[in-house]
Amino acid sequence: MFSFFKKKPPASVAVPAALPVAGPAAEPATAAPVAAAAAAAPAPAAESRGSWFGRLAQGLRKTGSGIAQVFTGTRIDDALYEELEAALLMADSGVAATEWLLADLKRRVKDAKATEPAMVKALLADALTELLQPLERALVIGAARSAVPPGPTVMMVTGVNGAGKTTSIGKLTRHLAQADCKVLLAAADTFRAAAREQLVVWADRNRVEIVSQEGGDPAAVTFDAVTAGRARGCDVVIADTAGRLPTQVHLMEELKKIQRVIGKAQAGAPHEVLLVVDGNTGQNALAQVKAFDAALGLTGLIVTKLDGTAKGGVLAAIARWGAQQGRVVPVYFIGIGERLEDLQTFNAREFATALLG
Repeated sequence: MFSFFKKKPPASVAVPAALPVAGPAAEPATAAPVAAAAAAAPAPAAESRGSWFGRLAQGLRKTGSGIAQVFTGTRIDDALYEELEAALLMADSGVAATEWLLADLKRRVKDAKATEPAMVKALLADALTELLQPLERALVIGAARSAVPPGPTVMMVTGVNGAGKTTSIGKLTRHLAQADCKVLLAAADTFRAAAREQLVVWADRNRVEIVSQEGGDPAAVTFDAVTAGRARGCDVVIADTAGRLPTQVHLMEELKKIQRVIGKAQAGAPHEVLLVVDGNTGQNALAQVKAFDAALGLTGLIVTKLDGTAKGGVLAAIARWGAQQGRVVPVYFIGIGERLEDLQTFNAREFATALLG
């Protein structure tokens, strides 16, 4: 297992170990520590990045096979570029990213004096890597510990139902806990019992605390969690918000409220606003990024379920949109399966190579 985030050293300022949790909730939320007797989930077996790449390539095989077929011929001509354009669009790279890649590729082919399609494929990998490079960024943990007063890194996690939001939070929590980060979870999806129960299971597995309340105000639960995290010297507080479509205006307003309340509980928070998107949804994933970014100002993405999809090119569409907007929403993690080790950091070169088969 490799380290996939950067952790800044904790500030020397001591934080009180136990202060009462206060917030605007009508009923006080309960902070439930994991029982000492709870069995810890087994640590994932260490794996090399090469092993991860092999599974990533297998997961993206449906996308890559469609693009790789373009380079099986013997000539570099207009027909090759037309087939490549169609393959990239079928992979949901989007029109803007596809046009950029083709223009950049033709320049590279000319500069390299390439004569065979296999060379063109290698140059395409270079072009795609360059396009995706801005999305590659480490998640920094611990910067808020140096603030005055110090506090945890607060992450607000959102996404539509079924994207894998709560599962991704659980996997991320496990990795953070294994890296000796003290994590507190906030079950801010108060209207769906299954979401709370799922998060409680992850908290139990990871032996971390969770702040939960049945049927209360999600913003109040999050306020209580951030306050508790500060009082208990936590490194990270992660708020799991209810899944919702970006077209549900009243629910998007609720997300904005949660974000504002987090800021009242701790100045400068949330430090990370993460959107979990399902890689199977293709261009709809880009639409979600645009909508949630406009509402909340996203700081990062987790792209899940890339295994088994033929739409892995959507990351190129997201990268090109970011370039056109003059801002980057990095892809912190990508997921290709259900196992803990199936959530790993995004690497542009690695992804480009795997995507092209």
